[in-house]
Amino acid sequence: MTFSPITAISTPAIVLIIIVAALAVATFILYRIGSKQQKKSEEAQEQLRQAAQPMTLLVIDKKRMKIKDSGLPKVVIENIPKRSRGSKVPIVKAKVGPRIMTLMCDEDAFALIPVRQEIRAMVSGIYILSVKSMRGPALKPDEKKTFGQKMREKLRPGKQ
Repeated sequence: MTFSPITAISTPAIVLIIIVAALAVATFILYRIGSKQQKKSEEAQEQLRQAAQPMTLLVIDKKRMKIKDSGLPKVVIENIPKRSRGSKVPIVKAKVGPRIMTLMCDEDAFALIPVRQEIRAMVSGIYILSVKSMRGPALKPDEKKTFGQKMREKLRPGKQ
């Protein structure tokens, strides 16, 4: 009687081996795709940094808005992938010279931008990369309050 090695393994063990192999292949594929996307992102950031110019802006307003509601030019909105159009992005309305412009902003720079103040920013097209203060206090990000801190402020008597 010939005894093949595959029959010596139980059925649940075979299924488990197949599942582990499929997960390993999927993990490897996702790793490769992720590394390619990261390289593309780094190249795009480098191109933005090379094209950046210093500008003086008077910030009128800053908000997180959906791209389609932001007031950006139609050409910009059409070039953004459809799945990303519903996501909220940092938008800054600023006076650049005599014109009022709507600009997109980097997440790190968005936290530093003061409203109704003049700033010096590195801008690439309609994208703000970094911010420096022109006048007034040094720029620092707003401190985020935790849920507990917010509740303590509400519960404190006399402070409203």
